[in-house]
Amino acid sequence: MHRLLIVDDHPLYRLALRQTAEAALPGSCIDEAGDLDAALAVLAALPDTDLVLLDLQLPGTHGLLALGELRAAHPGVAVAILSARDDVPTVRRALAMGACGYLTKHAATAELHEGLRALLEGRTWLPASLRERLVRTPRDSEAESTAARLASLSPQQLRVLQRVAEGRLNKQIADELGIQERTVKAHLTVVFEKLGVRNRTQAGVLLQSLAD
Repeated sequence: MHRLLIVDDHPLYRLALRQTAEAALPGSCIDEAGDLDAALAVLAALPDTDLVLLDLQLPGTHGLLALGELRAAHPGVAVAILSARDDVPTVRRALAMGACGYLTKHAATAELHEGLRALLEGRTWLPASLRERLVRTPRDSEAESTAARLASLSPQQLRVLQRVAEGRLNKQIADELGIQERTVKAHLTVVFEKLGVRNRTQAGVLLQSLAD
């Protein structure tokens, strides 16, 4: 029996995807979450989850940071992207950050069934049309390298970085995360070093470049 977690902020889409997954994987346990915090709570309570299907465009978080935080907090759980975006740069960045596969929201039911089964067998999976476009499109090694560096950050470092990108000051970040201001500064020192930037502005620009 498999356990899946669907993370998407649209209840009707979660329902449709649940029905698709139940048809493809009879007897599976399927949980749902509408945002990143809810997803982390589900995984904390159910660490035996086999696969997370994550929408990159969750409200309140940068998509790739959500992926990074899930992977950092629960490295033993496979995370695949299920998104309306299917441009090659976004797909490559997601894979560089540790996604085990990429499914598109406009995929046919048969394709979703195939993808879910492949992912639960431990295989990396992309739709055939997307694989073809990846082969034809030149790589952006700098963007993929940046995504891989983001994947090296801890969950708390990613939370701090998310808030820096939103323009919050160290004291505001400390209050929101329930930590000391000096701890925020220590996290930022590590974050800047790992990302190869010197200040908050450069970190925000770097994150925005990954979202474009």
